[in-house]
Amino acid sequence: MGDVHEDPLAELALRLRTLRAQRGLQMGGLQQRTGLGRTTVSQALNGKMVPTEATLVALAKALSTDVGPLLALREAAWRQPDVSPARVVRRPVRPKAEPSFEERYLNYVAERHSQLTVVGLDLSRPERARWPLDAAYLSLELAERPESWPGGEEADRPSVVVKRAEHALANCRRVLLRGLAGSGKTTLLQWLAVATARDELPEELADWRGQIPFVLPLRTLVRRGPLPEPHDFLSSVGTPLAASQPEGWADAALARGEALVLVDGIDEVPQEHRGTTRDWLERLLAAYRDARFVVTTRPSAVPEGWLASSRFTELSVRPMSAVDTGVFVGRWHTAARHGSATEAERSQLRELEAALQVTVRAQRDLAQLSSTPLMCALICALHRDRRGHLPHSRMELYEAALSMLLVRRDLERSIDVPEGIQLTEHQSVQLLQRLAYWLIRNRQTEMDRSTALALVGDALPAMQAVAEQGTADQVLAHLVGRSGLLRQPTADTIDFVHRTFQDYLGAKAAIETHDFPLLVNNAHDDQWEDVTRMAVAHARPVESADLLRRLVARGDAEDEHRSRLHLLAAASLQYATEIEPDARRLVEQRARALMPPRSQEEAAELAALGPGILDLLPGPEGLEDDEVDPVIETAAAIGGDQAYAFVRRFVQFLPPDSAPFAVFQGWKHFGADQYAHDILLPFRGRGRQFLEVHTRDQCDALRLLKPITDIHFQGEFTEDQIFEHLSPEHTHTLRISSGRLLRDLKFIRKLPALKTLELSECTQLAHLEDLAGTPLTSLSLTNQPSEFSFDALDSLPELTSLSFYTHLPSESLADVPAPEGLTSLNVGWTDASLSGISRWQQLQELAISDGLDNAAWQEIATLPHLTELLISGYDLKHAVSLPSVTYLRLISPSDPQLDLVPDLFPNLQRFFINCQAVQPGTTDITPLSQIKGLQVSVSYASSVTGLERFPPEAVRLYPRPRTASI
Repeated sequence: MGDVHEDPLAELALRLRTLRAQRGLQMGGLQQRTGLGRTTVSQALNGKMVPTEATLVALAKALSTDVGPLLALREAAWRQPDVSPARVVRRPVRPKAEPSFEERYLNYVAERHSQLTVVGLDLSRPERARWPLDAAYLSLELAERPESWPGGEEADRPSVVVKRAEHALANCRRVLLRGLAGSGKTTLLQWLAVATARDELPEELADWRGQIPFVLPLRTLVRRGPLPEPHDFLSSVGTPLAASQPEGWADAALARGEALVLVDGIDEVPQEHRGTTRDWLERLLAAYRDARFVVTTRPSAVPEGWLASSRFTELSVRPMSAVDTGVFVGRWHTAARHGSATEAERSQLRELEAALQVTVRAQRDLAQLSSTPLMCALICALHRDRRGHLPHSRMELYEAALSMLLVRRDLERSIDVPEGIQLTEHQSVQLLQRLAYWLIRNRQTEMDRSTALALVGDALPAMQAVAEQGTADQVLAHLVGRSGLLRQPTADTIDFVHRTFQDYLGAKAAIETHDFPLLVNNAHDDQWEDVTRMAVAHARPVESADLLRRLVARGDAEDEHRSRLHLLAAASLQYATEIEPDARRLVEQRARALMPPRSQEEAAELAALGPGILDLLPGPEGLEDDEVDPVIETAAAIGGDQAYAFVRRFVQFLPPDSAPFAVFQGWKHFGADQYAHDILLPFRGRGRQFLEVHTRDQCDALRLLKPITDIHFQGEFTEDQIFEHLSPEHTHTLRISSGRLLRDLKFIRKLPALKTLELSECTQLAHLEDLAGTPLTSLSLTNQPSEFSFDALDSLPELTSLSFYTHLPSESLADVPAPEGLTSLNVGWTDASLSGISRWQQLQELAISDGLDNAAWQEIATLPHLTELLISGYDLKHAVSLPSVTYLRLISPSDPQLDLVPDLFPNLQRFFINCQAVQPGTTDITPLSQIKGLQVSVSYASSVTGLERFPPEAVRLYPRPRTASI
């Protein structure tokens, strides 16, 4: 292991500090190179806490040094007395006193959720397939599409805001997290639970510290009857400490706002019960308004805005980037090496890791397959098992994984008859798919052990070779202990290690039993989507053609489910090895009827179908204005060489004066330099450009695109990195989001043409004094630190537009030191009252989120020049008449109250409403017909009535319907 050090932890910290000094790196630069949080890096360098293996791997790579000696020092540190790898709870405990119930519970949560089962990590030692969470957890990217953005109109809304998980969660109290199977949703909840229990949340989540986590997997709760009240949280998930829980303890924690409720798997609740689940959540939210909630679901399980009326922020787990995949591959092989018995095996794993790092980047299909932690782990395991040879399709990957897990494990250990039972791969699959299909048919992801035992017992009479080896109990124990696919989370429950394997095996059973009607009749249900796709893959050519025709026929017959069923049929094409040409043509014909996409949501839905959809996307000729951006978004999100060729060809045929927003957004999906040269460069000088910079590669590629006029830096960039490639005489708009490395704004003085500056989450900034005297006309401040000073606002003589989406130190707007000549003001996400808003008598545009009581409405009515008003979180019953307003925008109201609009705003010329938060149902715009000549825009309405009261050109629906309804 190398030299033995008296204090290996101190030696490790010293080496890291020395290396950092030798490389000339500041803390910010080291953070950026490693992708680690500031607290994590600081703890590693100060020697007060033993860093995780993953932390050392990232630091070693950033410092260009061999990680081996560092890991050796880490291991020596763990072996020292009084050093515990768990460090479960760092809250003070009174000496010689019994720990409190809360301390015991936090220790339990940290221990219970501190490890993950990683598929295929070690085939020869199943017990080593458990991976420490602190080494396994990878902070993935989450995407949010802001709903209350000041813009309002869809064309004005920003694209999704992408941040690392801890940054995305930082300013949220209630979160609905969407993610595909295997994307890491449950792992994120585990990490939140453990880091909260250990009091080890990163600095970005400092506001979340001191919480008591309650982990509530719905797969378990729905099986046990009515969803639990707080005093039953612990018993409902089988916590052994439940019996000793003090009376009222959970209620008190929730009421104090010291509880973190982690609800996992809305998609694992049957569709007909999801309304009941939402009612349960809303009751908890009404009773415990200050508690934090994180709820997870697959994307298609609930509609967008499902919990918006309860003020949930919707975040989506993004596919792993190439960088994330590389980090995961490195961590997987590091963990595998630590479980290896010989140096030869460790050496081989190093070679395999190096080869796989190249392969997942070079092979586009493999890169797409490895975009989730589950699939990436499978690929790592198969690559090791097959000595570097990998299957190429998703179904081949599943099949190979099953074979590896069912057979290879015992072969590797040279054990022929473990526990006296020997099952062939076919026998194991037959039994496992019986269990999987029962779960699918009953819309569950977990079953009682007694049910599993009965299902195995029912199968044994027809499986004489298996029955002769043991009882149903023994066979089930063998499947749980040896298959690598089943697990027993509690003494009386059985489930699959991942839903993907359940769906794969259940689909196989459905095909073998010819349950085509059952598959088709349930295909609209999100719980059956993956099952249906995999069923097409399992079926023989004639069967797959029959199944696809049935899906198309049902879609033709049912308007409500038509789009979903026809897109599902199209998505299933890429799963099948062989499809009859007539069936393929029929499916593609129906898919083309859903083309082109007309919204970001439709683009995302189509992109999820994979590269096959590129052949169906139309070119720019004949497209309406609202269709060009979604088509580009669809292709770019698919990624890969074929998608790149499509986008490049598409933009060549655009009108010479057009500059679609999606063209500039698309480069985050491709190589920065190539995309900038081939696609963005020809648009230089065309219209308004919206460049977004997320990575250093994109930052470096800006040299090809000068002069830069409008740019958005999203991520941790220093002042020098931001200024380096700008065009001082041409840059008029600069946006900086998540600018945690930004410490001052002196460089703004070097941008004489700059008129608009937007700052979001620049947590190291303390004030605006560097801006004093600059010619800025527009300034936006979002989520700035609570101690931030706004004193210099009155030193911006040309400022006419101001946005506050942040905490204000003053109690009311009357005390905000902003120029009196403002013509545009946006205020939201702040505790300051609106009192004093009338001091800005020149206001023409006003956007407000919350805080609109009768007094506020009365004061707004005194603004003589106000013509544009945007409001969210409102109640028009408190409003007063505003005859000067000609343009009204309502954002995500739960109750639109459109019947009150004509009397309150009698002179409206334009009206916009975003209906994402409106409960599913009909939006009736009939009352608006009282206003003559009104132009109406409606976004994301489930359905709209009253259209016949307006001329066809007076109403715009987004997304635009595909059937003529106006």
